[in-house]
Order: sequence, then C-alpha cells, then structure tokens
Amino acid sequence: MTLALLPALAAALLSPAAPAQAAGALAVSHKSPFNCGKTFYANNWSPGHNPSGSLDWQNHGGDGINGETVRATAAGTAYFHDAGNRSYGKWVEVRHSDGSRTRYAHLASMARSAGGSMSVGQGTAIGTVGSTGGSSAPHLHYEQRTSGGAMDTSPTVDGVTVYLGQKKAVRSSNACGGTSTPPPNRDTPANRYTPEQVCGSGYKVIDSAGLVGGSTYLLYNAGNGNNCVVTLKTANVGSRSSASAFLEPQGATRATDSGSYEYYAGPVRRAAPKQCVRWGGSIGSSSYTSPFEHCG
Repeated sequence: MTLALLPALAAALLSPAAPAQAAGALAVSHKSPFNCGKTFYANNWSPGHNPSGSLDWQNHGGDGINGETVRATAAGTAYFHDAGNRSYGKWVEVRHSDGSRTRYAHLASMARSAGGSMSVGQGTAIGTVGSTGGSSAPHLHYEQRTSGGAMDTSPTVDGVTVYLGQKKAVRSSNACGGTSTPPPNRDTPANRYTPEQVCGSGYKVIDSAGLVGGSTYLLYNAGNGNNCVVTLKTANVGSRSSASAFLEPQGATRATDSGSYEYYAGPVRRAAPKQCVRWGGSIGSSSYTSPFEHCG
C-alpha cells in the first residue's frame, strides 16, 4: 500500500534526534513480527511504495493475516501512536539498543494507548494486524530504520533478506519458547545437509527465500564465478516429496532440477560472471521466483 505522509505529519512522526549512523544493514538482529511458526509474505514493493524499502506483510497460503498478533522483532522501548484515518493509522515504533528503530503500522489494536510506552523484549506482543489509516486491506506495514532515520531498503528478518522489488515467504522463529527456530513437526528429523555442503567447496550463501516446508538458496563461488541454487526441505525430511531448484543467467536458458526428493533439490550450477541471474525453487505448491538480480 502506498503511504502518503503530509509534511506536518511526517515531522511529527520523526523521533527525537539520535546519534548519526550510516544507512545500511542494521546491527540488531530481527526476527519475523509474528507468532512462532507462522508464514507470511514480506513484500518489498518497488517502485511506488512509500517509504521505499518498507515491507508489507500479507497472507500466505492458509495463513490469513487479519487480526494476527504483532510482536517486536528485536528488544527495545516501544512508543505507541495513533494518526487516525491518515497515514500509518495505529502504529508503534520500537527503538533498539543501537539507536535503530522499527515501525509497525495499520494496527487494529495496540498493547498501550496512544502516547504510552513500554520496554519490550524480542517477541513481546505490541498489537494486532488491521487496516487503520491509509490502508485499503488488512496487512502489516513494517520498517527498519537507522538511528538517523534512514530506511534500510533491504531489511533482513529471520535470516531472510528482502531486496527492493522482491516478495518472499518468511517463516517466523519469534517467540518460540527460547529456541532459535520453530519446533519441528513431531517425529520429523532435521535436515542433515546445509546449502554449502550441497553446492560444494568455495560456495557461500548470498540470498535465500523461505518456502512452506523449507527454503531455497542462492550461492556464489568467487573462485570460479559460478552460482549455485539448492532447495532444502524442513518438512517431510527423509521422505520423498516434490521439490525443485532452478538458475537462469540473463540471456541464457534456465537450468532446473525437479523431482521427488528426501532432503533437497539441486544443486543447479551455472557460470554467470558479470551477469544478472533469476533463481528460485519450490516445495510442493509453495514456490519462489526472483527477479533478475545479483548482477556482476
């Protein structure tokens, strides 16, 4: 949804002055703003989303987002606001220990009244998803900002970086009772492989996208200029089920590995020095396809 802020309102929304900090990746590590195990799409719309780099979280599969609990993605102090039927509507800003801040907008309800504040830990409930303010449908508008107020236009949540123009499914590991990942399905073994093991020596993960039942990964080998894609399962591990991985250098044909696999699809390797690549994969009916990106 486009977020149009009147100049006076924009000034009112800015927090008090904070120490200068360069734009870019934030020092605080963020988890998804939803309950443990919940999967929603994170949309980094481009162009036209204002402010650029903010995420709109929306429905994914059978997970409807309206009324969902919204949780702090990292610890800090939460400040509660209400812009009425304009702009963010009901919204919360959490200021973190490094001076950075996150914003959560269009909330149906908040944990405190407007003007209030409270200390929060990572995973503390701060509100519920709604459609207040300048919103035409239920979703959560989410921002990561530096201490100076600059947007991180490629925010990372739960280890998934969502670049401008991307839409990725992210499974939450927030508020999982002290564990770093959602509890696995009963009697389902963990995947014994990592993306680096599958692709081989010299490959490093440079991007990933969450799927229902696993994730797909893009890796790069600086030594030979090759990319590699692998899709790892986290559900039905050890049992054969449909999965795929693909890699397409711009201007070249797409290479795909698909079938019924126990642990992973791939590896799919292609040379793409100084070329943009399109990549992705699927597990069952859940799939991801990137734009052409990671050029050069």
